[in-house]
Amino acid sequence: MRVAHTHSDVLAGTASTAPTGVTRVLIYSDDSTVRAQIIAGLGRRISVDLPPVEAFEVATGPALLAAMEEATKATLKGKKGFDLLILDGEAVPEGGMGLARQIKDEFFNSPPILLVVGRPDDAWLATWSRAEGYLPHPIDPFALVALAAKILA
Repeated sequence: MRVAHTHSDVLAGTASTAPTGVTRVLIYSDDSTVRAQIIAGLGRRISVDLPPVEAFEVATGPALLAAMEEATKATLKGKKGFDLLILDGEAVPEGGMGLARQIKDEFFNSPPILLVVGRPDDAWLATWSRAEGYLPHPIDPFALVALAAKILA
C-alpha cells in the first residue's frame, strides 16, 4: 500500500519510522495537481525489483529543505532517509532546479534527484542543477517510472 505523507508528518517524526522495505520518495511542487500526477505516475512500485513506494509531499522550498534536514537526522540514527527526490523545476517562487543544486551542495550523500522541467530544451539547466535525470511537463507516467527505475538501479 502506498502512503502519501505531508511535510508535517516528516517534521513530527511520524514519517521517519518507516521500514526499510519501502522506496521513500520526496516530491516537491507548489502545485498539488503536479504532486498528485507524480504520485499516480509512480504507482505502487517503480519496478518489480524495488520495494513499494512511500511518497512524501512538500509544497514550498523551506518545507523541502526541512524535510531533508529531518531525513538526514533520521539516517544518523540508523533510520532510512529518502531514496529519490522528484522536484518540479517550474515551481514558484523557488524552482526545483535551484533547490536541486542547493541540496547537492549542502547535503552529504544526498539522494538522487529527478527534475520535472517545463521544456525538453531545459536539459542543460537540469545538468547545471546536478540532477540525475529529468523529464518534461506534461508528466508521462511511463517515462516517469522508467527514469525513476533507471536512477534507482
